[in-house]
Amino acid sequence: MIERFKSIVVGRGMMGAAAARYLALSGEGVAVIGPDEPKNWSSHHGVFASHYDEARITRTIDSNPIWARLANRSIARYGQIAAESGIAFYDEVGCLIVGPKRGGRDPYIGQVEAAAGQLGVSVEMLSDAALKSRFRYFDFGSDCEGVYEQRNAGYVNPRRLVEAQSLLAEKAGARVIRQAAVSVREEGGLAIVTTDDGAVYSAERVLIAAGGFSINENLLPRPVDLKVYARTVAFFEIPDEDLAAYSGMPSLIHQPADPTDHIYLLPPVRYPDGKTYLKIGGDPDDLQLETESEIRAWFRRGGRLTTRDHLHRIITGLVPTLADAPISMAACVTSFTPENYPAIGFASEHIAVLTGGCGAAAKSSDEIGRLGAELLQHGRIIDKAYGDVFRPVFRD
Repeated sequence: MIERFKSIVVGRGMMGAAAARYLALSGEGVAVIGPDEPKNWSSHHGVFASHYDEARITRTIDSNPIWARLANRSIARYGQIAAESGIAFYDEVGCLIVGPKRGGRDPYIGQVEAAAGQLGVSVEMLSDAALKSRFRYFDFGSDCEGVYEQRNAGYVNPRRLVEAQSLLAEKAGARVIRQAAVSVREEGGLAIVTTDDGAVYSAERVLIAAGGFSINENLLPRPVDLKVYARTVAFFEIPDEDLAAYSGMPSLIHQPADPTDHIYLLPPVRYPDGKTYLKIGGDPDDLQLETESEIRAWFRRGGRLTTRDHLHRIITGLVPTLADAPISMAACVTSFTPENYPAIGFASEHIAVLTGGCGAAAKSSDEIGRLGAELLQHGRIIDKAYGDVFRPVFRD
């Protein structure tokens, strides 16, 4: 028995869940297919998702106008999504961006300041002395400057945001199918989706929003040009009695003189195990995952010890009080398109793709999902604000 829908979204991550909500708000006959988070990563042999986490940086400033628009439109809707779902997922703790002082060889901070001005974002420019006085837990050294965005910046909880989007999609009439899609094909003028429990579903149009798993050869009629990289994040445990020392910590993006030490950092956040961790990410090199099976194996592996040690060295200098804190790590992936924009378009008459977060999509996932829904509903993106930058590149 094949259950039929008008539209199906394959992938219930940050972009897929958002797309399903917008589709459901626009009409009936919508389903979103994607499994819940596995309880034990190391023994799980199904698919994973990179939103299995408690904190991702969000900010409005971006020197790229496309990414800035995606972020600003998404952040503006956070409050409405939280209010309608009853699920809190956003903490406005601010975002601090630090790099070498303006006027030197690295133009990074000057570019961030210029982008803030172009967007009309209110920021504070902080000298190395002001950084040391304002944020005593950080040690940036000398000859640096910071751009501090206090409003509309901080972090989102990706697990809770996906939960909120899924709930609102259901409230709007979408069917949430908590299984993994194993194949998508065209047959008889429809798209046919088969899930790992053997169920079969059909739809007039299917949107593949499977993140890095979009490279699965059984999901798209022709492969999308997408590079998937393994990433490792490190967690430093902070006991409750020490949390006051880190009060008011913002999210941080730090570009020191050595670009291989570029990192992002999340302030102390309570995780499902009841413990509080400061999270840091920033792989010093790229490890590309060529196949879907390699992605599964990477998540089971849980990260690279060499990257964990690299991040530990950075924390020792950047947050010296955490040098001896208990450390753990986790794996995730980032997916990049040739043009470093999300790929949003049709691979065939009935099957479309929405993928390629390019390491910057978590904060902007609501707007990216909206564009994916617009594509499926109208056959194209009708919002002219973005031009044609999201056209996917396929490898024929």
